[in-house]
Amino acid sequence: MTRSFLAKNPSVLAFLAILALFTLVVTVLAEGSGSGVISTSFVKTLGKTLCLCLIALAMDLVWGYAGVLSLGHFAFFALGGYMIGMWLMYARTEDIVIQSLSGSELPPTAEEIAAGIGNQIFGVVGGSEIPAIWHFAGSLPAQLALVVLVPGLLAALFGWLAFRSRVTGVYLSILTQAMTLALALYLFQNDSGLRGNNGLSGLQNIPGLGQVSQSVLSIWFFWASAAALGMAYLLAAWIVSGKFGSALRAIRDDEARVRFLGYSVESYKLFIFTLTAVIAAIAGALYYPQAGIINPAELAPIASIYLAVWVAIGGRGRLYGAVIGAAFVSLLSSWFTGGRAPDIPLGFYTIKWVDWWSIALGLSFVLVTLFAPKGIGGLFDLVQGRLAPARGGADLGPDDGSLQEREALK
Repeated sequence: MTRSFLAKNPSVLAFLAILALFTLVVTVLAEGSGSGVISTSFVKTLGKTLCLCLIALAMDLVWGYAGVLSLGHFAFFALGGYMIGMWLMYARTEDIVIQSLSGSELPPTAEEIAAGIGNQIFGVVGGSEIPAIWHFAGSLPAQLALVVLVPGLLAALFGWLAFRSRVTGVYLSILTQAMTLALALYLFQNDSGLRGNNGLSGLQNIPGLGQVSQSVLSIWFFWASAAALGMAYLLAAWIVSGKFGSALRAIRDDEARVRFLGYSVESYKLFIFTLTAVIAAIAGALYYPQAGIINPAELAPIASIYLAVWVAIGGRGRLYGAVIGAAFVSLLSSWFTGGRAPDIPLGFYTIKWVDWWSIALGLSFVLVTLFAPKGIGGLFDLVQGRLAPARGGADLGPDDGSLQEREALK
């Protein structure tokens, strides 16, 4: 990612500049900075929106550029949230248990502390033993590593089995959806080791930072989310702008021909599938401390379908389109489902957006697919007049085509 790369891709610099300006404006106006124009709850909403933009960027890489319609990337998103949530809940509970036992005549033993932590966390599901999967929960570096390793290994294993068997198209989408559903059903069980339907809660309380207000913490997480989105966008743009990106687009357009030319199609798809799973997991690890709670419902297959809708509405195959689509739909969803949108009385019936938002979103997806397949991002083509490359009559190939003749007139 050298200076020449940024010079050849001014849209990347434009995106990073807009993101930096947006971050600065929110920081200045946030309640945590003292101005109070933007409430803490809305700062958290904006931070979560940036995380959703991050997973939409991952979805655009795997679907818009590689042609792999994954309906399971929200599973990786939720797994990232569970990995960091385990440390947040364990460390906070450990502080509470140690403080409660500090008044005893004898210092508490490690066994007493572990028993207290087990009762506090798993008493809600009728248990007291700390499951084996929580072995590293007391270590932040270990759990941060698991944020990457667990979703990455799962994606690599699933992708290797699926791509090696040359499962493509709708069959692959169904398989990814089945993986997500199976994982969600497992986590709903109380003996899954992750508190079943109760999930992990209180994640907004960061251990060791009890004296820091939520207004300040919200700004910190907002900064982290913006930084992660900026770095991921830079990485994604670098990937798709080179030869690797050309190979991905070729696989998307004609996989059989690329394989015939001698390329290892499975390796390309496996790499991008695993990479985007890791990006989705990082987005989840930043999202759920701002949301405060995570449970197996977050893994529902419908969430991954929503993700595909965001990317389609924003413009598939355009990195900025995925970000625009996720931000646009997620903020609209918060407005409509949060009761802020006024109801529409029709006399015989009153349209309540809380009930009708999902239908409106599905209808918009159908309309975009039929009449605006380039999504919101396609509007930039109209504004910039990029209906044809402005080559000024440059040689387009061995034959003199009509396109070349028209460009020579410019």
